[in-house]
Amino acid sequence: MSTQTLTERPSRSTLFDGLTRYVPIGATVALLVALYLGGVANYRNFDNPQVIAKLFIDNASLLVIAVGMTFVILSGGIDLSVGSVMAFATMACAWLTVEAGISAPLAVALVLAFGTAWGLLIGSVIHYFHVQPFIATLVGLFLFRGLTLQISDTDVSMRDVEFFHWGMTHVDFGEVRDGGFWLPYLSFLAFAVVIISFVVLHYTRFGRGVYAVGGSESSALLMGLPVARTKIGVYAISGFCAALAGVLAAFATKSANPLANVGAELDAIAAVVIGGTLLTGGAGFVLGTVAGVMVWGMLNTLIAFQGNLSSWWARIVMGVLLLAFILLQRVLARSGEKRRT
Repeated sequence: MSTQTLTERPSRSTLFDGLTRYVPIGATVALLVALYLGGVANYRNFDNPQVIAKLFIDNASLLVIAVGMTFVILSGGIDLSVGSVMAFATMACAWLTVEAGISAPLAVALVLAFGTAWGLLIGSVIHYFHVQPFIATLVGLFLFRGLTLQISDTDVSMRDVEFFHWGMTHVDFGEVRDGGFWLPYLSFLAFAVVIISFVVLHYTRFGRGVYAVGGSESSALLMGLPVARTKIGVYAISGFCAALAGVLAAFATKSANPLANVGAELDAIAAVVIGGTLLTGGAGFVLGTVAGVMVWGMLNTLIAFQGNLSSWWARIVMGVLLLAFILLQRVLARSGEKRRT
């Protein structure tokens, strides 16, 4: 056997491993395209650009918390508190501006700072006290849902707070009836979160550390990477994103519902996994998460166009897809292990 043959085999295996990383996100994009084409083939006006724009309008808050969840899952963790933190942030905005009389910009800043501080706290508990992320963040799920209900057990309106009036102010991209569409400013804020997160994960030392810690925390420690800073940082990002999602919800609805966003953490986890991020950490993409959120939105849109189906069908299909993508991840992981051995 020649020396050339011996040196080619590892390179081919490495190339195959590299391509395997893109299989889940490729499957997600293919599924999204298939759902859209199916809608176009079966429903009138489904090809209107506003239908696609509406995916980003209706799911702006979910997209933001899913991006924060992507950081956490990439690092090998999980955050079950984001839905409750989001609801608490919305209610806190309402109480601070309506009841306490605090200026709305200051209230928003306080809410965002609080969400980040919560993330720092729970990240520190997870790292320094070696508490399982599932258990530690479950505390936040119950704590903030309870605090939200303590503030008010009924809806609180923010329609008289002028600061929140621009929430659904939109930018027109042509006339809708002529093939144009419109997007509110809130959607652009969600896009900004995606872009910043993409840059941080793929072009900064912190982002490379997130992937390294998720791949193998012990190896990251041996390489001298700041594991503590990275693990705490991803939960701070998740807390900030959850609070920001709550602020976006406040702008969008101009009201706060104490029972809103129940189960949002599970929707975010499902979107991240369907978007191609490994639940065990170390592999995934922010843009994959965007595709996962769009799949969720597309399912709801198809059900709305059908008209005679319960919205629960979207969750049923999402459950089936989640199981399929988890199994796909396991198949790809096992095939990689076999090649390496």
